[in-house]
Amino acid sequence: MNTVISAIALDYPPDKLHVYLSDDGGCSVTLEAMKEAWRFAKGYWVPFCRAYGIKTRCPEAYFLGEEGNTESSSGSELMADRERVKVINDVSFDEASQEDDGEEMPVLVYVSREKRPSLPHHFKAGALNVLLRVSAMISNSPYILVLDCDMYCNDPTSARQAMCFHLDPKISPSLGFVQFPQKFHNISKTDVYDSQLRNVLWQGMDGLQGPCVSGTGFYIKREALYANPIKDVDVMELKQYFGPSNEFIKSFGRHYTPKDHQHSSSVGFLYLSVVEDYFTGLVNLHCKGWKSVYCDPARPAFLGAGTTNLNDVLVQSTRWSSGLVEVALSRFCPLIYVPKKMSALQTMCYGEQAFFPFYFLPLWCFATIPQLCLLNGIAVYPEASNWFFMVFSFVFLSSLSKHIQEVLSTGGSMSSWINEQRMWMIKSVTCHLYGCLDAIMKRLGMREASFMTTNKVIDDEQTRLYQTGKIDFQTSIMLLAPLVILTIVNVVSFVGGITRAMVAGKFSDMFIQVFLSLFIVTMGYPVIEGMILRKDKGRIPPSVTILSVLVSTIFLSLGSLVLIVFLK
Repeated sequence: MNTVISAIALDYPPDKLHVYLSDDGGCSVTLEAMKEAWRFAKGYWVPFCRAYGIKTRCPEAYFLGEEGNTESSSGSELMADRERVKVINDVSFDEASQEDDGEEMPVLVYVSREKRPSLPHHFKAGALNVLLRVSAMISNSPYILVLDCDMYCNDPTSARQAMCFHLDPKISPSLGFVQFPQKFHNISKTDVYDSQLRNVLWQGMDGLQGPCVSGTGFYIKREALYANPIKDVDVMELKQYFGPSNEFIKSFGRHYTPKDHQHSSSVGFLYLSVVEDYFTGLVNLHCKGWKSVYCDPARPAFLGAGTTNLNDVLVQSTRWSSGLVEVALSRFCPLIYVPKKMSALQTMCYGEQAFFPFYFLPLWCFATIPQLCLLNGIAVYPEASNWFFMVFSFVFLSSLSKHIQEVLSTGGSMSSWINEQRMWMIKSVTCHLYGCLDAIMKRLGMREASFMTTNKVIDDEQTRLYQTGKIDFQTSIMLLAPLVILTIVNVVSFVGGITRAMVAGKFSDMFIQVFLSLFIVTMGYPVIEGMILRKDKGRIPPSVTILSVLVSTIFLSLGSLVLIVFLK
C-alpha cells in the first residue's frame, strides 16, 4: 500500500496518471486495503505532499525519516499538519473522518486475473500482460511504469525525468524504455549478502544500445511492446491474434501485429523464461531495434527492500540462474540469435548474462581438484621459481584488482569487496549449480516451470543478524550443505597439505595450491564460525555439520584413492 500511495502521489498531471495494482492472489484483503489507501491518499496524504513540496512521498519512509525529508517550507503549520497526517496514518483509515476537498487524483484500478490449474498463467509476465491489456482498455497511456510491490517511488519527479528522454526528438523514435537502477533502503553498512546488486554492466551497456530491462523501475513505451507496425491489416486477422474485443483492437491506434503473423506470444512480455525482463528486453526490444537509457539521478528514483537473509538470497539467485540458462539453451541464445538491429557488443553483453550461471563449473573445479591434489602431495601448478608462476599470479591478482577498483569507484569499501567476492563464490557453487540443473531438466521435459518467490516479510531476528554483519544460515540443507562440504574439504586439505609440504620440503611446489586453499578458507570463515563458534538461531545446524563431515570424508577418501590408482 505504501508503494501504491507513493505512485498516486507522483508529481505528474493527475489526469494523465493511472495506477494499476495487480493482485495475482485475488485477495479481498488487498482490495479493501487499497480502498483505504486511496481514501487516505485523497483526503490527507496527497494534499499534504502538494502543499509542502514533500519529496519522500511514501508514508512509511517519510515518517521514519529514512531518506531525509525535504519540504519546501517549514514552520508550526507544517509540523501541525505533519502530526495530524501521522496520527491518521498510524490508525485505520476508516476511523478517521475523511475530507473531500475536490483534490484532483489519478485513477486507481485493482486487477486480479483468473487462474486455472489446467492453463499456464505465466507468472509475472502473465500478470504484466494482463495489466497491459486492461490499461489499454481504460487509459491506453503511451508510457508505462512497471514497479514491484516492495519498491516505492522515492522521487516524485521520476516520471518527468523519464519523459525528458521519451520526448526528446533526437532519441524518442527509437527509445523503448528508460531504466532506473534498483536501489534499496534497508542495506546495512556491511551488506553481508551483497544485496545492493551493484552492477557496472548497466553503465557499460548504456554506451551501446542501452541496458537490459531490470524487472522494475522502468518507464517503457507501450508501442515498443506491441511488436512491429504494419499497414492495412484485416480487423478479423487482428482479432485472431488479440481476441474478439473491438475496444481492445481500437486501443492500438495504429495496427500492430506480430511480424511473423503466427501468434500474439511475441507481443508484450514474453513467456519462455521466468526472467521475463531479460528475455523481453533481448527479443522484443533490443533485437527489434529499440534502444534504452540508463538514468541514475543523485536522488534514487525508487527504493526497495533488499534481501536480508541467506535463504532469500539463494532462492532468488537460483530463480534468476534458471531463467537465464533457459534462454541460453533456447533458440534465442544471444550467441546464435543474432539480429541485424543489435550490435555485436550488445550481443556479447546479453550473452555474458545468459551464460553467467555456468560459473559453477570452474568454481567447483577450483574448490576441489587442487585441494585434493594438495592433500596427496601432487603439484598441479608451476612452482614459485618457474616463470609461469608470474603469469598465473598476474592473471589472478589483476582480476582481483579490477574487482576492487570497480567496488571502490562505485562508493564501496574493502569489506564490500570481500562480501561481494564471498557471495559470488557461494552463489556459484549453489544457486548457479541448481539453476543450471533446473533449466536443463525443464528443457528435457523432466520438470515444469516454477516461480520461487522471496519472502516479503522481514523477521526481527534476521534483521538483527543482518545489521550485525552475521550470515543467517537458516535455509534448506540442499542449499547449505555444498557450502559446508567445500569449506571442510578446503580446511582439511590446507592443514594436511601444508604439513605434508613442509615435512617433504616441497612448499615451493605447492605454494599456489596452499594459497588457493587459504583464500577459500578465508572467504569461508563465516561458515566455520557458523559450525563451531556461534550458538544463536542463525548458526549452522549440527545435523548439517555432521552430514557434511561424512560427505567430505567420503569425497576425500574416494578422491585420494582415484588419484593413487591414476598415478600408478
